[in-house]
Amino acid sequence: MDIHSKLLGGGVAVLKLEGKLNMVSAPHLRQEVHSAVAAGNSKVVIDLSAVDFIDSSGLGALINGLKSTRQAGGDLRIAGPTEQVRLVLELTNMDRVLNAYETAETAFSE
Repeated sequence: MDIHSKLLGGGVAVLKLEGKLNMVSAPHLRQEVHSAVAAGNSKVVIDLSAVDFIDSSGLGALINGLKSTRQAGGDLRIAGPTEQVRLVLELTNMDRVLNAYETAETAFSE
C-alpha cells in the first residue's frame, strides 16, 4: 500500500491510501496518523478512494487513528470509500463510528 500525504488549511492532514489496507499495511497507516498528529495536525482525513480491500486489521488502524486524533482534540474522517470498503464498514457497523464524506476536501468543511 502507498500513502500520500498533503495538508489542507486549518491543521487538516489528508492521507490518500492506494492498494490494500490489511494486516501488512495497517502498521504503516498507524504510524502516518501518529506522525500527522505529532506534527500538530489533529484533524486527519483518510482518503479511501483508491483502496480496493480492507480487513479487520485495516479497520483497527482506522479506529486507532480515530482515538489518536480525538485524544489530541481533533477527529479522523474518511473520504471516498470504495464499494468494498463501504460494505465492510456497514457489515461491521463501523459506518456509525467513521463518518464518510464524498471527498477529502469536504470532510472538514462544516
